[in-house]
Amino acid sequence: MSPDSTPVRLTATERLRRMLAIVPWVAAQPDGAAIDEICARFDLDRRQLQECLDTAFMVGLHPYTPDALIDVWIEADRVRLRLPDFFTRPLRLTPEQALALLAAGRSLVKVPGSDPDGPLARGLAKLTASLAPGGDGASVVDVELGPSGGGVLPRLQDAVATRRRVDLDYYSYGRDQLTHRRVDPWRIHAEQGQWYLEAWCHSSDDVRVFRLDRVADAVVLDEPFTPPADLAQVSVFRPRPDDPRIALELAPSARWVADQYPVEEVQTTADGGLRVVLAVVAVPWLERLLVRLGPDARVVDAPPDLTHAGPHAAERILRRYDQSAEA
Repeated sequence: MSPDSTPVRLTATERLRRMLAIVPWVAAQPDGAAIDEICARFDLDRRQLQECLDTAFMVGLHPYTPDALIDVWIEADRVRLRLPDFFTRPLRLTPEQALALLAAGRSLVKVPGSDPDGPLARGLAKLTASLAPGGDGASVVDVELGPSGGGVLPRLQDAVATRRRVDLDYYSYGRDQLTHRRVDPWRIHAEQGQWYLEAWCHSSDDVRVFRLDRVADAVVLDEPFTPPADLAQVSVFRPRPDDPRIALELAPSARWVADQYPVEEVQTTADGGLRVVLAVVAVPWLERLLVRLGPDARVVDAPPDLTHAGPHAAERILRRYDQSAEA
């Protein structure tokens, strides 16, 4: 990519990941690296690269004196980095710290432009060997983002880059339906181990976020589109103000709900469980959650049509089971 072309817009998290990948690569170049080369390698424009470098030179250790900070120079269109002495000292890590560092480092190696044989990769190889003495350590930990079958990811990445509309066959988990959508693909990003597409959906006439492992097919069209001038970050889950809310009392064994789902209110109950309030954007999603939770969840406040959503769903499942058994 040319450093003067229009890059894919980055979220704050994506920009941080790029910066963490850029630093070890540039620092490993004896004479630094040309700005154009860095921009092309890490898919950035000059402004985005400058933002990354502005962050990098503030990274260091307390008391943040010059000798404890990363040095960044930009001279004659080249960038040079010098890491403080602390970064060259051996670390004493607990097994838990080492595993967390290894997982984070392997995710950075997958950032576009990272050198698979560079200093970061070599350091991770040594860390892996220390966690698995006597073996190659290949099975210690692996970091992979969620699947996107049928070559969907590269097709959508191309559509985002060339600004062409896409026809999607998409499984809507909330409604339990396979739907057909025509979208203007704005941006692809990763969150919590999954790939997501942010797009304008012509069927909904609104912004939507699609999880790529639920895209059954994607056909890139010859129809161009113009994205908004300023793309704000879109959250994966966006309930509307008029979506119904439901309050659940969760047993201690069901506290995971507050970590796995976006809850609007959380209170700890006397028995160590939780009382949570969730927005319900689709009834089938709520039914599946309540059936999964079973006796570990109790509806304490909900609109009348949702109060018995769990038992009603369980009854339908039982009827289908009985019918299939009779057949």
